[in-house]
Amino acid sequence: MSADLLRRYYAAFNAGDWEGMLACLTEDVAHDVNQGGREVGRAAFAAFLARMERCYRERVEDLVVMVSPDGTRGAAEFVIHGTYLVADEGLPPARGQGYVLPVGAFFEIQGGRIARVTNYYNLQDWLRQVGG
Repeated sequence: MSADLLRRYYAAFNAGDWEGMLACLTEDVAHDVNQGGREVGRAAFAAFLARMERCYRERVEDLVVMVSPDGTRGAAEFVIHGTYLVADEGLPPARGQGYVLPVGAFFEIQGGRIARVTNYYNLQDWLRQVGG
């Protein structure tokens, strides 16, 4: 069941179905942003998705999902293929640069929903790819 939840989460991501992604989350979801802080709550996650939609177009490929035997923890490894559309705050100018990055994500699962999302990728590699 938990593996299906994570696959549904990424299928919604690839479809640009933000409501579908949000439906996979607990109301008080903790989101650990790569090399950033922790944001708490579905509303904060929705704001994050809005910023991502404005600044980036991304697609998850080569997804591998792993879940602990008790279903309370999960992990995903994938490659993100993206285009940098609009400059994000504190980052280099955007000119439609493409990028490809390996990503690791870690999850806590409670009551059939994602209670924590922690994403990791190499920011320095991304900066090199977009010319930062």
